[in-house]
Amino acid sequence: MSNGYKNIRHIILDLGGVILNIDYRKTEDAFAALGIRNFAALYSQLKQTEIFEQFETGHIDSGTFVQALRERAGSGVSEAQIVAAWNAMLLDLPLRRLQILQQLQLHYDLFLLSNINELHEAAFNKTLKSLSGFDSIGVFFDKIYFSHRIGLRKPDPAAFNLILEQNGLSPERTLFVDDSPQHIESARALGIQTIYLEPGMTIEEHVFRPKH
Repeated sequence: MSNGYKNIRHIILDLGGVILNIDYRKTEDAFAALGIRNFAALYSQLKQTEIFEQFETGHIDSGTFVQALRERAGSGVSEAQIVAAWNAMLLDLPLRRLQILQQLQLHYDLFLLSNINELHEAAFNKTLKSLSGFDSIGVFFDKIYFSHRIGLRKPDPAAFNLILEQNGLSPERTLFVDDSPQHIESARALGIQTIYLEPGMTIEEHVFRPKH
C-alpha cells in the first residue's frame, strides 16, 4: 500500500471507477442516439435527479425506471435498447484487480460500498462470471453494501456509518478508496482515512502496489 496510511485494519472500496472500469460518456452517447439528448443534465457523476436517486436506493424497480426513460426517448425505443444504453457505461473488469482483492483479504477486513442499481448489478455479475467463474463479487469481500439494497447512497454519512457500526470498525483504522471527491469528503469528515482515486489513477498502479 502507498505510504502515509497508518494502522489500517479495514478497507472499504468503491466498485465503479475503482474495481470496474466505467465511462459515463458512453451511456450519454447511447441515450443521445435514442433521442434523449439532455441525458447529461439528467444524470451526471456528481448530481443525480430524483429518478436515479430512487433507482439507486431501491425505491423504484427496473421496470419503472426503464419505462420513465422510454417516455423521454419517445416512440419506437424498446426496453432492451434502454437497458443496453444504461449499461453502456460499464466497461471491463481487469483480472489484476480481482487478484488484488484476494491479496487484501489475507490482511484486512474488506468491504465494498457502491452506488449501484439492479440493472448494473446484473450486468456486472455477467462480466464477473465470464471472467472469474464467480456469481457474485461478494466472494472477494467480507461484506458488500450496494445502495439499492441498503437504501442509502454515498455521500450520505449514514452509508458509511452503517458499515462502521455493523462491523464494529474504528474509523481511524479504516481506509476508504473512491473516485468521487464528494464521497471522499463525506468519509473523511467521519474520521475515515481516504484515498481519492483521481482520473488516470488505478489501484494496481497507484494504491496497492506490490512491495519489493
